[in-house]
Amino acid sequence: MQKLPITVQRSLELLGLFILGWLLIIGKAVITPLLMAFFISLVLLPIYRFLRKKRFPEVLAIVIGILALFIVVGVIVFFFSTQVTNLLSDFPTIRKNVSQHLTSLSAWINAKTDFSPDQQVEFINEQSNKLLNYGGNVLKGAAGSVTSVLVFLGLLPIYTFLILFYKNLLLQFVFMWFPAKNQERVKEALTEIELIIKSYLIGLLIQITYMTVLVGGALLLFGIKHAFLIGVIFALLNLIPYIGALFGNIIGVLLTLASSPDLGPVFTVLAVIAVAQFLDNNILMPRIVGAKVKINALIAIVGVFIGGAIAGIVGMFLSLPIIAVLKIIFDRTDKFKQWGVLFGDERPAKSPMRNS
Repeated sequence: MQKLPITVQRSLELLGLFILGWLLIIGKAVITPLLMAFFISLVLLPIYRFLRKKRFPEVLAIVIGILALFIVVGVIVFFFSTQVTNLLSDFPTIRKNVSQHLTSLSAWINAKTDFSPDQQVEFINEQSNKLLNYGGNVLKGAAGSVTSVLVFLGLLPIYTFLILFYKNLLLQFVFMWFPAKNQERVKEALTEIELIIKSYLIGLLIQITYMTVLVGGALLLFGIKHAFLIGVIFALLNLIPYIGALFGNIIGVLLTLASSPDLGPVFTVLAVIAVAQFLDNNILMPRIVGAKVKINALIAIVGVFIGGAIAGIVGMFLSLPIIAVLKIIFDRTDKFKQWGVLFGDERPAKSPMRNS
């Protein structure tokens, strides 16, 4: 069989990526919970194997693992809801502080520009009307969004159960795609995928815990109101690579401004979050997720935005695990090794454009 020219091969690869992206977009309602369930099943495998060694029935071992995960998620949701309840109870104080900050901002704008208070009020009213119109359009699709979330949450445990129950069948399906001489490499790739995804996702659960305690506890010591709410919001948003921490800082500042008439606590919040991020990025997370695949920042950021465009916040969260899986596969296939190099963070010592 005649080998295709290299340009044709590369064109077919790009066309395949385009078709894959198109399929992900039109089928995200089915594919997103399936991918999430796949990664969750990898996290639950140690519990499943432990219970099977203790001679638990297979179905019971799977159900116990899923229930354990639901308990962990339930504790996080309960803690978050109690903190939000405390925030709502302080609403009169928050409204007073927001009004004070807006008055100060208006006076500063009036002193620095020709924008009078009346013009500022007119501008705010105009933007508020636009915001209300936008909010009305959003609320029209709220029912559909709620339905999508309920379907997602309903499918997640079902998919997780079925993936664990039929894992041997799925593995056999994968191995049958490859000749016997390549099956050892397939086994190595699957083992590495399991180890990396488990360490990554379990590390994220640990990260949520210690970032909430670290940020919330430090802010509480400095007397910042709603300290643990800021901590848990930042910990959850920090799960989204790169851009999540930025949104966490912004929300932390807004909550502090709403809860305090002074600007001093804002700098305290920013300093505490900066120290916590430094410890997380350089000391804690590398030790917890020591075997993760090294992915360069450019591909990670692009992957996060593509994941967000396809499947929203869930897509952003899943972007790095998916890229990690793809890199492991690419590194072990001769046809796609260049993609593995592109995803990695190993920079060549010199440019290939140089002759020496």
